Amino acid sequence: MSAPAAATGTVRSPRRALVTVIAVVFVDLLGFGIIIPILPFYVRSFGVSDVYIGLLAASYSLMQFGFAPLLGRLSDARGRRPVLLLSIAGSAVAWTLFGLAGSVLVLFVSRMLAGAMGGNIAAAQAYVADVTPPEERAKGLGLVGAAFGLGFVFGPAIGGFFASDPVVAAARVVLPAAVPATRFSLPSFAAAGFSVVNFGFAAAFLEETGAPGDAPDPTSLLADFAMVLRDAALRGLVVSFFLMSVAFSGVQVMFIPFAADAYGYGASETALLLTYVGVLGVVVQGVLVGRLSRRYGDARVALAGAGLLSVALAAIPLAPDLGRALVPPLAGPPFLTPELVALLAVLPVLSVGNGLLTVSMTTLVSTSAGRATQGRAFGVTQGAGSLGRTVGPPVMAALYAVVGRWSPFAVGAVLLVPVVALALSRVTGERRTVPS
Repeated sequence: MSAPAAATGTVRSPRRALVTVIAVVFVDLLGFGIIIPILPFYVRSFGVSDVYIGLLAASYSLMQFGFAPLLGRLSDARGRRPVLLLSIAGSAVAWTLFGLAGSVLVLFVSRMLAGAMGGNIAAAQAYVADVTPPEERAKGLGLVGAAFGLGFVFGPAIGGFFASDPVVAAARVVLPAAVPATRFSLPSFAAAGFSVVNFGFAAAFLEETGAPGDAPDPTSLLADFAMVLRDAALRGLVVSFFLMSVAFSGVQVMFIPFAADAYGYGASETALLLTYVGVLGVVVQGVLVGRLSRRYGDARVALAGAGLLSVALAAIPLAPDLGRALVPPLAGPPFLTPELVALLAVLPVLSVGNGLLTVSMTTLVSTSAGRATQGRAFGVTQGAGSLGRTVGPPVMAALYAVVGRWSPFAVGAVLLVPVVALALSRVTGERRTVPS
């Protein structure tokens, strides 16, 4: 599994194929993003504990953990296109069921189905690897990351629109009485609608990238992990994806409570901060990472990203104190406090570090795996990431509640130390292989 992959697909135009799969990923993540702003309030509407919010998020990631390797493996054996079409259709069903949920149990069922279908990221990444040469791999995977980021930027805004009172009132007039029109159901139905449109687009324009059937016969999830972990070139990457995901997903979940407790911000203010981070991430992954990888190499970019992300995580809980100590009072708008200025200075470091690290590590996975096992390699690493996103939120929430608001960010920074070490070892290995 250590032979580098090459772009040897049978698509008529690799550039067009790349643009098509990026569009498919964007619309797929748009549906996911639409649900984000309503999820906590939807859970609370059933009168249950906020613990269920974390469990619902974990259920999505747990299913993604199980299905990302499966879908990646199936894309190796049966082709990328049918796997992507199947998962998009499944997402439409999941979001429809989410909007019709009459109980917390149905919420969990629909969310778990969505998580299973969200495992298609492995097939999408393998598709990109199929249609890009190794020297353009980081750029192509960076564009996929940018599509992710755009989905998270525009999705919540669309979800907020469909959850607004005027839209809900208008929908109750237009829709049949049998169709529930609430601030929870309408965003869900909108996500399902985007999935239906995405299915039609993919069915019409998404080409198959090569002849399926070259991959090893399908095995079990544990066998997939064992196979990849036996490969020295991939073993450290799998562990790194797990640690990265524990660190970053936990912080993602706890940033909103931190902003509320440390800054007094509500949903609108925190949404703007998340949009700020998301836009920066799109720029980094869509524009910068490909150029930096070509110039400095993926391992060096990963090292820089891990270092920046670790520093940013450690700095977030210190931002209010740093702002009061270092930033003079400003004459601008009253909301632009020294504490906010410090946070706005830290968040770009977070976004740049995460963007550089995620894309460069994904590229290292691709260049470390053979063409016939691209989907399996991506599936296992994405599965490890999903497992991290299952573990991270409840652990970080417990740290936040028991230890203090600083602790999830500090622990996240510490978890990235082995990732820094792995990237440094890759850089050192590259130097040793350069002829003198």
